[in-house]
Amino acid sequence: MKPMSILIAGPYRSGTEGDLLHIARNLRALEAAAWQVYEKGHVPLIGEWLALPLAQHAGHGRVAEYVPAEFLYDVARRVIDQCDAVYRIAGASRGADSDVRHARERGLPVYQTLDDIPAA
Repeated sequence: MKPMSILIAGPYRSGTEGDLLHIARNLRALEAAAWQVYEKGHVPLIGEWLALPLAQHAGHGRVAEYVPAEFLYDVARRVIDQCDAVYRIAGASRGADSDVRHARERGLPVYQTLDDIPAA
């Protein structure tokens, strides 16, 4: 199988009440999932990897709590438009649920577990 580009969708700010330590913990969970996808031979992407530097240049700052949610969602949608699939990790997240809907509307596979993702 050809390697896929896979967006990792999961909580970033959800459930953190703006606490930067909890936001960082969520990002580490996204990055741990990205590493697992990489080990399967694919190219993992996390929307915040792109959104946070872009937000800084757009004048929103880089601190996660100040970046508008709609900006993060828009970047994620654009990334999904370039991806082959989405991997939805555990945790409540309105943004990640929106990512899943967008991927399904485009006909992309949405994986719920790492075992569902085929090796490249």
